[in-house]
Amino acid sequence: MEREDAGAGVTKFAAVSACIGMAVFYVALLYSPTLILRLPPPNSYTSFLTRRFCAAVSSIVSLIVASLILPITGCEASSLLCVYGIRMDHIWQALVYPLLLTAFMYSGSFALKFLIMLQTSREYLDSGGNLSVACVKSISLKTVDWVVSTASCMSSWRNYFVAPLTEELVFRACMIPLLLCGGFSTYTVIFLCPVFFSFAHMNHLLEFYLQRNYSLLKACQVVGFQLVYTVIFGAYASFLLIRTGHLTAPLIAHIFCNFMGLPVIHSGRSGMVSLVFVIGVVSFSKLLFPLTTPYLYNDEGDNCSCWHRYCSWS
Repeated sequence: MEREDAGAGVTKFAAVSACIGMAVFYVALLYSPTLILRLPPPNSYTSFLTRRFCAAVSSIVSLIVASLILPITGCEASSLLCVYGIRMDHIWQALVYPLLLTAFMYSGSFALKFLIMLQTSREYLDSGGNLSVACVKSISLKTVDWVVSTASCMSSWRNYFVAPLTEELVFRACMIPLLLCGGFSTYTVIFLCPVFFSFAHMNHLLEFYLQRNYSLLKACQVVGFQLVYTVIFGAYASFLLIRTGHLTAPLIAHIFCNFMGLPVIHSGRSGMVSLVFVIGVVSFSKLLFPLTTPYLYNDEGDNCSCWHRYCSWS
């Protein structure tokens, strides 16, 4: 499948309008069960399936709309999926390298977990227990408990699987090709796309203010912090897709971040946590471009007609 020159058939206004429409449609359809069907919060299996079905519908509609707007020539389904970064080639690179890169930002979190485990081990040794047996038993039980609780928890399925997949499809796979073909520069797209992503989280303001009875000031503070975080992550996820041309890269980073939560920067337990966090940030900065080198994720980089401009990166 070939692409026409950037901007051919897609104006900046059309691209931005389409992105805004997708973001609004995603949020509106996701929360329609509450507003229209009057369903309770998604704490039941039926309620969960209804909301996730709405998210799936909005994702499919966005994919179809984007395919109609983008100046695509050819009709092979595999080629169309490549436009969205949905590929099976170089899959292990797209899984391993972005995951490793993202993990560096959580160096402080890993250090804190290690310190907690070390302290627990010392306390167990002081009590005269067998450390090796205790560690194996503790890790085994915690692993089994986590698998069982995750598999049976609707929020876990939403946070770790459904939400990352549908959000990456709409806010990265559909919007980035539209904005690039609309004539926006690569770096503009990286920082513009997260704006639509953050707008999709504005609904939390009403959730905190109306449902959880937060004061308006506190609700704005909480949501404001969330928006800053989503913009930062959205820029990073957009960078990964544009840099690699592979949707798996931002998807695995999204799942990992949802699982880990916010990175631990400081802990009262030890200054080592902050030191390790700084080392992780420096490592992330040093490896950001090497671990996302386009040639790791694509067979060719010269004279290509790619949709994500990976061939223009050095």
